[in-house]
Amino acid sequence: MTVPQLPSRLVFRIPSTAVLGALLFAITATPFAWAAPGLYAVYVIPLFTIAWILRVRTIADGDRLVARTLFGRHVLPWSDVRALKVSARSWVRAVDEAGKELPLPNVRTRHLPALSLISGGRLDDPTEAPTEAPTEAPTEASTEAPAPAEEQPAEPREEAKAE
Repeated sequence: MTVPQLPSRLVFRIPSTAVLGALLFAITATPFAWAAPGLYAVYVIPLFTIAWILRVRTIADGDRLVARTLFGRHVLPWSDVRALKVSARSWVRAVDEAGKELPLPNVRTRHLPALSLISGGRLDDPTEAPTEAPTEAPTEASTEAPAPAEEQPAEPREEAKAE
């Protein structure tokens, strides 16, 4: 049995093939750009887009989180990360000890288990079921009637797989 190897770092970024879309925009904008003097400034859009695609990313390793933006870089050691906050649009932000939120570019909720793994246990995996401590047996008989079926929590059902 082989033991799965943990990567030394995780990089969350836009795939580099997205540059092809910006180049296609530049090619198709050429007739417009040369139609009148000054319209060639439209080429700034694909240049900005290419720079953004190649620069913006989040790097996570065993020691720290590094969030690179277009014009800056923020380093946050795992020891300073208090929590991860998920926005309504599924973007993830790291909350430091001072309560300041640091956006993590290109990190979504589906990446939280990977961040939990690379953090070395400093962050809990939100997709894992919490482990419950064994409860003690009641010493006295309960006089309460069981709750109706609609109030009881539903247990997950296992669906049969068709083979």
